Amino acid sequence: MSTRFIELGSILEPGRTPKTDKAAILVDAVRMVTQLRGEAQKLKDSNSSLQEKIKELKAEKIELRDEKQRLKAEKEKLEHQLKAMSSQPSFMPAPPAIPAAFATQGQSLGNKLMPFIGYPGVAMWQFMPPAAVDTSQDHVLHPPVA
Repeated sequence: MSTRFIELGSILEPGRTPKTDKAAILVDAVRMVTQLRGEAQKLKDSNSSLQEKIKELKAEKIELRDEKQRLKAEKEKLEHQLKAMSSQPSFMPAPPAIPAAFATQGQSLGNKLMPFIGYPGVAMWQFMPPAAVDTSQDHVLHPPVA
């Protein structure tokens, strides 16, 4: 038993001459065990807080990944719409230049009146959504009247 106390004393304070007083060795051992328990509890608390932080960061990473995918899809959709708008030919020809003599709207030329030109010859359908311009189902939706 005495050798065990000497062994315990040498473990508690390595590099020093071991204490021979059994009570002092026990007091040092109790102090060391208490200190190690406190450190272990601090490490457990730190570990649990770090695990919680990891969970939060993973959730944020997933949210950011989802948002990135959504924004990428939206970007591709907008690029496709832009490409479709720029590649579609205009159905209305460019407006002819109106001579200065005919520029006054409603002016009488002989027996004829000039038509009222409310808008310049700009194809307004280009600014409409593609679904509203689609004419592929017109024959079904609006059959010709005899």
